[in-house]
Amino acid sequence: MLIHPQINPIALELGPVAVHWYGLTYLAAFALFMLLGRARLKHEPYASMTGPRPWSARDVEDILFLGVLGVVVGGRLGYCLFYKPAYYLAHPLEVFAVWQGGMSFHGGMLGVLVAMVWYARSRQRPWLQVMDFVAPCVPTGLAAGRVGNFINGELWGRVADPSLPWGMVFRGAGDLPRHPSQVYQFLLEGLLLFVVLWLFARRPRPMGQVSALFLMGYGVLRFVVEFFREPDAHLGLLSLGLSMGQWLCVPMVLAGMALWVWAGRRALVPARG
Repeated sequence: MLIHPQINPIALELGPVAVHWYGLTYLAAFALFMLLGRARLKHEPYASMTGPRPWSARDVEDILFLGVLGVVVGGRLGYCLFYKPAYYLAHPLEVFAVWQGGMSFHGGMLGVLVAMVWYARSRQRPWLQVMDFVAPCVPTGLAAGRVGNFINGELWGRVADPSLPWGMVFRGAGDLPRHPSQVYQFLLEGLLLFVVLWLFARRPRPMGQVSALFLMGYGVLRFVVEFFREPDAHLGLLSLGLSMGQWLCVPMVLAGMALWVWAGRRALVPARG
């Protein structure tokens, strides 16, 4: 049985300014997106696009900026609507109290989708082409976020069998060993999903299939990990013994399957002209 190391959430203090580890993980996520986005420019079809608006490093910067806005706004609104709708309906001004915590990945994803719609229209590019560019660059950011969760000792797992070698006692979660679900998510939704998507996206694919693989891959992996993650205390388990996170993954997987089939069929239709 392991004990969660009580890591100081503050990485550095400069007078009145405190730099938190969680903030540093966000910076790491942004840096990784820039690095991978520039590498993605060498993949087809982005490398061979010419004309008045070829893909460039400026696109990576703009996508990152809009993506951050989408994550913050969508993540916060998603948490308020999916997890505590009654509370925030009664206390609407607290929606803006982001420093109190409360973000939803699924809401953040919806926010990014909206931001990328705006970006695609402003650049006169197909929306799915933009999403296919972004998708392989996302999992490393998710992995960085899970590192922050582990450092903070939050979002821990369900109680584990005492014989589990890596069962961990988290402060604030009682004396029983639990699954370090943050580590599971880091390995599955972060590293594994990144490797699968990156290798798949290195070769030209029907437009939309890289995005579809992300939806299916993340949805399935998150659904599995939720069996080991402690459900939100104020929600518990919902219908069929599933958590809110699992129910939010269901439409994600179904949408990914539908997009995969649609993209494959669309690629078989001969171009006209």
